[in-house]
Amino acid sequence: MHSWLEKIAEKRVLVIGDIMLDRYYFAEVTRISPEGPVPVAKVKETKNTLGGAANVAHNLARLGCQVLIAGISGDDENRQILDRKFNALGIGHAGLLKIQRPTTTKVRVVGGHQQMLRLDFEDAGRISRAVENRLLTYLVRQLENRLDAVILSDYAKGVCSPALCRNVVQTCRQHQVPLVVDPKGAQWQKYKGAFLVTPNVKELGEASRARVGNDDKTIVAVGTALRQRFGFESLMVTRSEQGLTLMAADEPVHIPTYAREVFDVSGAGDTVAAVMGAALAAGVKMVTAAHLANLAAGVVVGKLGTYAISAAELDAALADVERLEDWER
Repeated sequence: MHSWLEKIAEKRVLVIGDIMLDRYYFAEVTRISPEGPVPVAKVKETKNTLGGAANVAHNLARLGCQVLIAGISGDDENRQILDRKFNALGIGHAGLLKIQRPTTTKVRVVGGHQQMLRLDFEDAGRISRAVENRLLTYLVRQLENRLDAVILSDYAKGVCSPALCRNVVQTCRQHQVPLVVDPKGAQWQKYKGAFLVTPNVKELGEASRARVGNDDKTIVAVGTALRQRFGFESLMVTRSEQGLTLMAADEPVHIPTYAREVFDVSGAGDTVAAVMGAALAAGVKMVTAAHLANLAAGVVVGKLGTYAISAAELDAALADVERLEDWER
């Protein structure tokens, strides 16, 4: 296994954010309903997977990290499914608080390789100050026990309130632990001072309140302005078929995509955040970490549904890349 992946193994990483359960009904459609002009989907398989911040944690676990997760859920059957999955992966979930709302769950009906329907079960209201304080207390306790990185996964489902985000940023800075933020929405003031923020092009446009073209010049201009405005150490924009662009202390770096065939982009941002968090936890250089994250995303988008990459899969992908030493330059 490549030395970078060996460094990642056993690093202790905490994920804070919006935890979800993704449920897939894989179906076969052969006829139209006699009750109305809608397809009849005969379910062949049901699959539950970890989504949102839980998918970030899943990626980290499969990369070999020691993973902790913090957030909220309901006290319901879907929480029990999450618990079993976290236990099977060895993900510490004492920081996953049960409150009076349903566990956020996305249900997708898939016919062949085509998503036909999605149903969302959620209450995305902002969490209370008491819940914020419990999550922050958990963060501080884990930092005191040693964390190598923290990832904030914001899906706008209520956990990542302005107060919580500001306190997470400040606390990580005080402990000198790298914080990776996967942002959501236009209100980036709450992430001010974060170590690394990883928006996609759409999210970059929302934060700048303008339509952003997916070309190098525009991405660098808008990204640099936002990085300076909010005091981010680094900003990395994921750009679908255009790969990604990293803006840090040095000149912007554009990294082309490694995707061979795209089936499903859902969860790719989670993979990018996870790999960046794991690599930075291991002391890997920022540019090298960006290359690893880009390579991992190229593997994940070739899978159907939410997918977490393993260390072995990333190692195999690395074997196909030439001139690895260039990444360290």
